[in-house]
Amino acid sequence: MTPSPRRQVGLAQLSLVGTAPPDLVAIAAESGFDFIGARVRPVTGAERAYNLQPGSPMLKETLARMRDTGVTVKDIEFLLLDGSEQREAWLRMMAAGQALGASSLTVAGADADASRLADTLARMTEDGRGFGIVPTLEPISYQAINSIPAAAALARRSGCQVVVDALHFNRFGGTQDQLADSLDLVPLVQLCDGPALRPAGRDGLVAESRSERGVPGEGEFDLAALVAAFPAGTPVSVETPSDRRVAELSELGWARTLKTAADAVLQAADNLQKVGAK
Repeated sequence: MTPSPRRQVGLAQLSLVGTAPPDLVAIAAESGFDFIGARVRPVTGAERAYNLQPGSPMLKETLARMRDTGVTVKDIEFLLLDGSEQREAWLRMMAAGQALGASSLTVAGADADASRLADTLARMTEDGRGFGIVPTLEPISYQAINSIPAAAALARRSGCQVVVDALHFNRFGGTQDQLADSLDLVPLVQLCDGPALRPAGRDGLVAESRSERGVPGEGEFDLAALVAAFPAGTPVSVETPSDRRVAELSELGWARTLKTAADAVLQAADNLQKVGAK
């Protein structure tokens, strides 16, 4: 019997959003991760901006750490598509992503005009071909595109892909059937945990998403079933921010905690797949 391919495990930038990419690479390597996600454009004005444009000192340092450790960059982020003209922004992001060797650029849909959003994604996808980067649309519980079916329909229309985040999947009530219908579109699954009870209101959802998620396996999400829904080689990225736990454990301590937890979830998912194959 041919053994199942090993899932690569990555450390998302949001798990350590204040850690510069060169240091994130080093921490990921020391913690046993295979890759990182790099935030080449800040999401909020409060975030530290990392200049990873071609020719920048930080890019040079990040690439040196990658060569030294073997840790790669799989995905870059983050662009909120709101209906405004953002081509210059995504071209800069793609240039940084190409320099880092990334293959996907995570976006979310805030534009309620589905036709315009599909056109935007199609333009991004076309532009991305020249950089070797595919846009991946993340359905987010508090944005206009907030379900797997809506994201999948846009992806099929525009040629982009879909990233599935465990938090939002649970918060918008995603189902296994929806995942089964979209497997061909998903290059990456993001892991975190949390309580079954959804926060009250948009502000609560935003706060949970950006700064206080749970360690995989310590909450009430069925993460093993989520991961097991995808082919055995689908990479996972641990996207688990917690300001409180980072302060308690240190950046390296937090990364090690997340890697150990993710490994346990992946083992449980592999066991589910083996049972299902019998």
